[in-house]
Amino acid sequence: MSYLLALDQGTTSSRAMLVDPQGAIVGMAQREIAQSYPKPGWVEHDPEEIWASQLATAHEVLARHGVAPRDVVGLGITNQRETTVVWDRTTGRPIYPAIVWQDRRTAKMCEDLRTRGLAPWLQERTGLLPDPYFSGTKLAWVLDHVPGARARAEAGDLCFGTVDSWLIWKLTGGRVHATDASNASRTLLMNLERGEWDPELLTLLDIPAPMLPAITDSSGFVGETHPDCFGVGLPILGVAGDQQAALFGQTAFEPGLAKNTYGTGCFLMMHVGERPVPSRHQLLSTIAWRVGGRTEYALEGSVFVAGAVVQWMRDGLGIIREAADVEALAGQVPDSGGVYMVPAFAGLGAPQWDPGARGTIVGITRGTTAAHLARAALEGIAFQVADVVEVMGRDAGFPMEALRVDGGAAANALLMQMQADLLQMPVVRPKFTETTALGAAYLAGLAAGVWPDRESIRNHWQVGARFEPVADARAVAERRARWQEALQRAARWES
Repeated sequence: MSYLLALDQGTTSSRAMLVDPQGAIVGMAQREIAQSYPKPGWVEHDPEEIWASQLATAHEVLARHGVAPRDVVGLGITNQRETTVVWDRTTGRPIYPAIVWQDRRTAKMCEDLRTRGLAPWLQERTGLLPDPYFSGTKLAWVLDHVPGARARAEAGDLCFGTVDSWLIWKLTGGRVHATDASNASRTLLMNLERGEWDPELLTLLDIPAPMLPAITDSSGFVGETHPDCFGVGLPILGVAGDQQAALFGQTAFEPGLAKNTYGTGCFLMMHVGERPVPSRHQLLSTIAWRVGGRTEYALEGSVFVAGAVVQWMRDGLGIIREAADVEALAGQVPDSGGVYMVPAFAGLGAPQWDPGARGTIVGITRGTTAAHLARAALEGIAFQVADVVEVMGRDAGFPMEALRVDGGAAANALLMQMQADLLQMPVVRPKFTETTALGAAYLAGLAAGVWPDRESIRNHWQVGARFEPVADARAVAERRARWQEALQRAARWES
């Protein structure tokens, strides 16, 4: 029996998954990682903990299921994107903590880029917006604030990478410094059409080229693990950022197919073909993956707060004991009683991109109950996703036929039905919702020859549940118009 080993390094935990040639999940291991908040708006991780936890989960899942490393035919990596690591090329030691994608310390730098009128040029060149979300300004900050870092980088003594690059470096014993095209497209340093590091972007942010990793395909041989890791060398054959891996795991291989991951936030991504599609509605144009030298693109919209609003109702308001309780509480009432909740705890993401927006609840009356608030919270998630789907269809020039869903909150059947009603299209939940790690396994398996083509991978994707819209279209339009009014009340609260 041969297996694929997928490493899934996320924002709050590291996981490892074993997948067999039938595409079935054999087992999984997971370990949480610590979050550090040294200043307001700053979020950091320890790169060494990331590495240690990821290697530990790999050993754990192999041992738990009695699989010898020699029976692993390929290793896939998927990772939290944009998180920035800088390390010494000789010692392999990080020179600063990993700056996490959520970190906002470079907000002023990004605002300066916008003030200089560079936002349209950056979007045309990279598909991205000048926002602290992306890696480029984080890297510039490290070079400017760690003593001696810039001189060491210019001398070629430092390496930069997103988390995939850091794991590849550690897995190969420092022999390979690489990233895949999907992760590179999230740095604000790569030319989206050419798929290469862009000298003009490097000059703009004052980034020395020698510290950048090589850009590889998302499916193909990247390197071999050092024997110290598993006792034998395992081929690293698949690499993709977490949302792109989830898109691949959902087998969204043709233009128009889309997925939404319901986690702390929501990440909605639609395959748009072999040419990047510029957005007129502040969505992101990004590389989906590069396979066999052929690049495929996607549009992406990020909702900052989704499952986090349920956590707030549990931890902040105390009206539920467990996150899963929100479905039963919200189901106690047929509607939200005219209450709208805009969960803009950290501003609004796509399509508004309003960092000054703040959480707002409107329409409260004396008759409002905890059940109405719970329902309004779930609707607030679904409304945000519907807004992104609408503008994504306009940008792409063709509408979605259905939305494939994954992530923890996708298990909430009431939320999924709300989503289908607001979208007026089917919402499809696969049998296996761990699509991020599955996508990394699929990319590795494709390169290993476990599956000869994508069609054979598609055959492993199975529908778990399908939610058809049942709400009246006119009533839905009225509710979405009312939601827009609620958004206006939340907008630009903080200047």
